[in-house]
Formats: sequence, C-alpha cells, structure tokens
Amino acid sequence: MKRIDWNTLNEAERSSALARPAQSRAQELRHGVESIIAQVRAGGDAGLRELSARYDRCMLDAIEVNEAEFVAAEAKLAPALKAAIREAAARIEAFHTAAAPQPVGVNTAVGVRVERILRPINRVGLYVPAGSAPLPSTALMLGVPARIAGCRDVVLCSPARADGTCDEAVLFAARVVGVHRVFKLGGAQAIAAMAYGTESVPRCDKLFGPGNAWVTEAKLQVSSDPNGAAIDMPAGPSEVLVIADAQANPAFVAADLLSQAEHGPDSQVVLVSPSAALLDTVAAEVDRQCAQLPRGAIAEQALAQSRLIEVQSLAQAVEVSNRYAPEHLILQVNNARELVASIESAGSIFVGAWTPESVGDYCSGSNHVLPTYGYARSYSGVSVASYLKQITVQELDPNGLRAIGPCTAILAEAEQLEAHRRAVTLRLEALGTRL
Repeated sequence: MKRIDWNTLNEAERSSALARPAQSRAQELRHGVESIIAQVRAGGDAGLRELSARYDRCMLDAIEVNEAEFVAAEAKLAPALKAAIREAAARIEAFHTAAAPQPVGVNTAVGVRVERILRPINRVGLYVPAGSAPLPSTALMLGVPARIAGCRDVVLCSPARADGTCDEAVLFAARVVGVHRVFKLGGAQAIAAMAYGTESVPRCDKLFGPGNAWVTEAKLQVSSDPNGAAIDMPAGPSEVLVIADAQANPAFVAADLLSQAEHGPDSQVVLVSPSAALLDTVAAEVDRQCAQLPRGAIAEQALAQSRLIEVQSLAQAVEVSNRYAPEHLILQVNNARELVASIESAGSIFVGAWTPESVGDYCSGSNHVLPTYGYARSYSGVSVASYLKQITVQELDPNGLRAIGPCTAILAEAEQLEAHRRAVTLRLEALGTRL
C-alpha cells in the first residue's frame, strides 16, 4: 500500500492520491459493450447462447432456471447456510420495511389537497455477479426491497458455471426473497437482455445490481438509451475508507481493509489516520494477514493501488473522507459516534471497533448495493424507494381555486405563458371571481 503524507501534497497531488483505479470506460471497453448489446438486440436468445459460450465457457440448452434446478440447488445446500440466508433476509426485511417511504397527504390551503402516492415499478431486473465468487447476499439485498415494494415481476440474472448451472446459494436466496424468474446469464449480455428483452428474457423497466467494468458500462449505456432501461446507480468495484486513531486495533483495521481488497483486483482500500505509528503497524499487519488468505493474490493486486494517508487530525481525516466519498466508511476511533455528524458523503457508515463492514455486506439489515467511484456524493444505496414511483396528486374545490388561483395567474403572466394563466382565470370567472 502506498504511504502518503496528506499535508505535503499540493492540490493536484491530493486529487491524484484519491483517484480510483482507472475507471474502465476506455474506447475498447465501450465498443466491446456496444457490440454485445447489438448482438443481443439482433440475435435474441441465440445471441445470448453464443455470448455465454464465448465469455462463460458454457453451452446453454435452456436459458431460464427450471423448477427441478431450484429443488436440486436447495437439496445440495448445508442446513446452516440455508438458515443463515433466511436469517439475513429477515433482518434486511425488518430494516427496509421500517425505512420504506410512506404516502403523504397535506392541505396546503383551504380547499387544496396535495398528496404523494406510491406505485411499484412493474418489472425490475436484478443482476447478481458470480465472477471469481458467487454472491447470494446480493440476491437478498436486491430481492427483499423489490418484494416489499410490491413489484409485479422480478427477474434475476446470474452467470452460469461451465456445466450450465447457477450457484446453488444464489438460487436458494432468490427463492427465499420471492424472485419470480431466474436466468443463467452474466456480464454485459445479461444487462442487454433485461434492458431490451429476448424471446425468453422479459424486458425490464429498471435494472439493479453491481458488477465488473463491463456490467457497469452496459448499465450506463442502456440507461442513456430512451429505448433501454433505467438503472439504480453506477455501482462498480468495491471500496472502503477507514478512519482510525492511535487507539485503534491494528488487526481489526487490517482485516477490514482486506475484506474489501479480496473482492477483486480493481477494488480499492484507503486508511486515513493522524497516527504514523498506527499506519506502520497496520501496513505490517495487512501483509501478515494477506499471506494467510485463500484469495490473497487477488487482495495483493488491489492493495497495489490502495493508500495509507497520514493527516494532522481526525477532523482532517473526515475532510479527506468527504472528498473521497467512499462506498463504505469505517470509523475505528474513540467516540466514533461523534464523527458521524461530520460525514457528508458515504454509501454506508460503520461505527466503532465492533462494527466490521462484513456485517453490512450480509446481515445487519442495511443494503450492500451502494454507490462507488465517488458517486456517494449524489447517489444513495438501494432501498425500497429505489423500486417505487412517487406520484403527486392534487385536488382543489372551488374555494381552493379561489385561494391559490390568483397566485398561479400572476406567476404564469410573469413567465409569459398566457394559456397557463387563462386555464385559471376562465375557471375563476365561472365561479364569479375576477382578478
């Protein structure tokens, strides 16, 4: 991990120090994704089979998972794993139900009623990665809020293995949360299939879920096409920033950094601390723990583009964090709760030494599909609200129009929109009211 003294850097160097690994929107990637999307749109299921053979090295007879495959998947899973999936789903549901938006109705004037009503998005597409490791937890994070929102059709895509089957835990999690249909598709081709539809895969109104650079690029391309689909957010490779003071446990800090580094070689981890000694100790501890990890080689690649940043104070550490806008922010400091009020941009915050980021990934109840690449400055993580349309309703009686009609007419006249003004004044005249 690269060691940096924040207060020796100029502005350009600070920006460079907080730069993510090159966000892969290079011309080659863009063209590659465009080609995949075009092949799916032109070839439908046949195009999907060819792309699955090319990229996932599997020959698909049926693209959709059938009932026998769901039954076989559940039979293969250990009872402890099935119980953990159900337990996590229950906690995620408890939090997301409590945090869900509620209808609102307000009388803004006598005779003027304004409401907000909620309607679920009809058909949503969920993407569950399974590149170097399957992620059944993502099926929970995406499926639970979709069920709470009441989406009519919930479609899920996850890559098939070489034998043409999906991961058993992903299939079981999909069943637990009530996903309606699952397809053995991965990568940009899965995004294209859900955005535009094929003979087998239904076209979806909005797409959800994280993925690699190809998946992220595909989501961005289909969301910019009026004939494509909306997306939840730009959600790419995982990242974490840890703020730690001199009293932090170095082993805990190192473990938190590595828990994100092992996601993939393009993940990034950052440690910010006013304690030079803590930075030194954590660096050594990261090396020691990394050598013991089954995915240590992957973590090492991520660590090569990660940072140890020395600052003057915890206040400056918070400034650095807000500038970086991390997907995950861990506060391993004394009185960690006191720092929360100063945090302006983060996907999810983990407070204190006993709150590893891992619990948020799996079963604390919050969502782990979060904005990356600094998008936490303007995006929020997935929630029930992500699956809802919020529609306003207004109703006036004659007294209401008398009360607010003049205001409307004056503002319409100021904007030189005469038809707007007359839509009000004609009604007021019918009520015997003149401006």
